[in-house]
Amino acid sequence: TVVVPTNEDFSLNFNALRGAISPKTKAVIINSPNNPTGVVYPRKMLEELASILREYSTGNNNPIYLISDDPYKKIVFDGVETPNILELYENSIYITSHSKDLAIPGERIGYVAVHPKCADVENLISGLIFCNRVLGFVNAPALIQRVIKNVQNISVDAEFYRKKRDFLYAELISIGYSVVKPQGAFYFFPKSPLKDEVLFTQKLAEKKILVVPGRGFGSPGYFRISYCVPNQILEGSIAGFKQVFNEVT
Repeated sequence: TVVVPTNEDFSLNFNALRGAISPKTKAVIINSPNNPTGVVYPRKMLEELASILREYSTGNNNPIYLISDDPYKKIVFDGVETPNILELYENSIYITSHSKDLAIPGERIGYVAVHPKCADVENLISGLIFCNRVLGFVNAPALIQRVIKNVQNISVDAEFYRKKRDFLYAELISIGYSVVKPQGAFYFFPKSPLKDEVLFTQKLAEKKILVVPGRGFGSPGYFRISYCVPNQILEGSIAGFKQVFNEVT
């Protein structure tokens, strides 16, 4: 696995991607809306990504699959569009889960959609079915598998999360944190005021604020905040975020 660095604003870095692709490259995995950053990749960016993958697939005589892992696709704010990668690239595989958009984590309900023109599509689908059966994944009950196709236009109210985002973003910026405003999902990924973000997260934990070090996402120097918690918890965390920030800066 090769982790490709993004731009400073967490958008796709195509120069870095070109440098990472080799004749051994089999697939590129993206996640939009992104966990941990909340960034959404716009249509133009995904079109350029598709163009690059076609270029290298042809040059290496080896199809590069694009795997789009999008469980937060319906949780977006401010009218942001979340393009469907199946419309943009023929060797694409779309993965989603309803744990987030229907707020049913633990039910293990989701699906994989493979573009009908995908290279070696029959073997790919057979492999997906085989893996699901033999690797011990939890499957949705038969009833829910039939219900789920009728709720594809239903999701949680993104406005619920948008209000939390706006509140916490304003507070973090006021304190002095450097953070990209999320366009979707329910995470912030601020830059750590300490170079060692693990140490910084430990200091936050002493104030009973639990966040995740960025190195777990391949991005040392940052930390992830999940804001899908009651408003009382968000409001109660501000004093701790401010106190620790002032202690280390």
